[in-house]
Amino acid sequence: MQFDREWLKEDLDRVEKSLRQHLTSEVPLVRQMSDYILASGGKRIRPILLLLCARLCGYEGESRYPLAAVIEFLHTATLLHDDVVDSATLRRGRISANIAWGNQAAVLVGDYLFARCFEMMVDFCDRRIMRVLAETTSLMAQGEVIQLMNSGDLMLDEGRYLRVVRSKTAALFSTTCRCAAILGQLDSDREKNLAAFGMHLGVAFQLVDDALDYIADPDESGKVVGRDLAEGKMTLPLIHALRYCDESERRMLQRIFVGKDPIEADLGFVQGLLSRYGSIDYTRRQADLSVRQACAQLEYFPDGTARKELVALARSAVRRRC
Repeated sequence: MQFDREWLKEDLDRVEKSLRQHLTSEVPLVRQMSDYILASGGKRIRPILLLLCARLCGYEGESRYPLAAVIEFLHTATLLHDDVVDSATLRRGRISANIAWGNQAAVLVGDYLFARCFEMMVDFCDRRIMRVLAETTSLMAQGEVIQLMNSGDLMLDEGRYLRVVRSKTAALFSTTCRCAAILGQLDSDREKNLAAFGMHLGVAFQLVDDALDYIADPDESGKVVGRDLAEGKMTLPLIHALRYCDESERRMLQRIFVGKDPIEADLGFVQGLLSRYGSIDYTRRQADLSVRQACAQLEYFPDGTARKELVALARSAVRRRC
């Protein structure tokens, strides 16, 4: 079963309206950058998750729309800050905001988005949702710091790396699903099931990103291939290859990371290494395992269209090419 985005079209239109309604400012630069960010679109995976989980929980109230917007703003703010930290040049196939307007403007507009989120939460969120979102924002920031500390560390193992993924990326997936459970006033067990679904899905999503960074078609994906390598990030494909490579290959990797500015030949060497040791396939298998673990959490909920679409959405995460 393929995920049917059209099933949520009316709800997603309401979310887009909420995004534009709340992303306003009297400062021209903020308006200009905000319009640019919204126009770049994106998959809206987190708002979709919130909407699907709300339907699964039987919640049909109006709060789901601004809450979906809040979660998308949180995600977008972290992307603005990430691009500054990583000196990124592209985002979703377009020039990144830090290149178009400079690092200072990108950081400050990211800060504005964070502030706007919490203004919105005061208007419609109950105390539990506010607490969960605040804790998640803190956890994501800590994950970013730990990832920075791990940069270029060839001793990083899979367990340590996955802890970063859970805090930096998967935590917001998990919280998105948990917030829907809170809206639907589910009991604590079902709330934990939905939170676990989001956590496993978030891990799978990041692992596929790890793989695509080395194999994606730039024209199709809008990604810069080898960006993780250029930024000194140790992701799962490389961690896996390091388990099996010989000493000379390890020394070559050490030289690449110490150099801090990999050339095309370096990227080719790493891509060859990943192919030789089956590291991309391993990463995709781990992503597939995470998706199966996610879908298992949905077995506690009644069968129906919302549950089927959540399963389809989860499975599409490991099939995507961009």
